[in-house]
Amino acid sequence: MQVSHTPAAVSAAFDDPNLIAYAGLLPVLRLAERCGLSRLVAEKVKLTGARNGAGAAADAKVTSIVGGMAAGADTIDDLHVLRHGAMPAVFAGARAPSTLGTFLRAFTHGHALQLHAVHRRFLAALAAHTPLLPGSDELAFIDVDSTHKRVYGRVKQGAEYGRFKGIRTLHPLLATVCTPQSRPVIAGVRMRRGKAADSRGAPKFVSEALATAREAGCTGTRILRADSQFYNAGVIAACRRAGAHFSITTGMNPSIKRAVLGIPNDAWQHISYPTAVPDPATGELISDAEVAEIPQYTAFASRHLDHPFLPISNQDQVGMDATK
Repeated sequence: MQVSHTPAAVSAAFDDPNLIAYAGLLPVLRLAERCGLSRLVAEKVKLTGARNGAGAAADAKVTSIVGGMAAGADTIDDLHVLRHGAMPAVFAGARAPSTLGTFLRAFTHGHALQLHAVHRRFLAALAAHTPLLPGSDELAFIDVDSTHKRVYGRVKQGAEYGRFKGIRTLHPLLATVCTPQSRPVIAGVRMRRGKAADSRGAPKFVSEALATAREAGCTGTRILRADSQFYNAGVIAACRRAGAHFSITTGMNPSIKRAVLGIPNDAWQHISYPTAVPDPATGELISDAEVAEIPQYTAFASRHLDHPFLPISNQDQVGMDATK
C-alpha cells in the first residue's frame, strides 16, 4: 500500500490552550522543590557582572532548564516545550529559550563550580527523600572517567584542539555513583580544557566524588573504579584519605612485569567476563581470563602511601608475552 498523491508541506504544533503535553513534570518539579533546588541555586549561583540581565533570577532559569531536560529537550530551542499549550497554567516562571540561552552563555568556569555545589547538596537531599541509591549503606561504586565533548564556538572558554585532530573539544571529568541494586547517578562533573591530560585535577575530583557519595547516603563500603589513566599516587592517596577501597587498572612498567612473572602457576584463578572484550595484541574477542593477587608488590612505594596492594590480571601477562 502506498499514498496516491504528493503530500503538501505539513507542519504540526501543540498549541491547544486546554491541553498539557508534559503533565508528568508536575511530580518531578514538586520533588525538586521539596529537595530545595530553587533555594540552593538562589544561594549558590551568582552571575555578577553578566550583561543584559543574564544573571537575574538564576533559580527560575535553572529550574526551567531542568524541567525542559526532563521533558526531553536537548537543545536551547527545545526548551520552548515549557510554554506550549496549557503548560503556563500549571507551571509559573518558565523562561523563554532565548533568555535561557543568554543565561547559559554567561557561565564561566567559576560559575560552573557554583552549580556543582548546588548539585552536590541537591543530590544529598534527593537521596534522603527517595530510594535513589538502595543498598548504599552496604556497598557503593564510584566510577571516574574522562570524555571529550565537541564544541563549535571559537570563543567558548576552554574549547581547544586536543586528542582529535581538527576537532575543538572540552575534556570534562565525570563521576557516577551506583549500587548493585541501582542505576548510575551523576556524582560530579569537572569541566576542563580540550588539551587537558586525562588525569589532570583527578585527585581533587576523586576526593569530591567520594565525599558526594557519602553525603548521598553511601556510608557502607565505597569502591572507586577507574582505568589506567588514573593510576597515580594522588588518586590512590585521595581514596585512602576518604577511607575508600579502589580498583584501578595499571599499565605495564618494568616493576609490574617482574611481579607478574613471579606469580606461581597455581596461584591463577579462572574468571569469565559477562561480555567479550578484544585481546589488546590480536583483536580477537575473548571472554575468559585468569586473575591473581600479588601481596608482595607495593605500588608507589616511594610516595609513602602506606603500601597499597593492587591485584593484577593475567591479561597483563598475555600482553607482555605477545610483545617479546
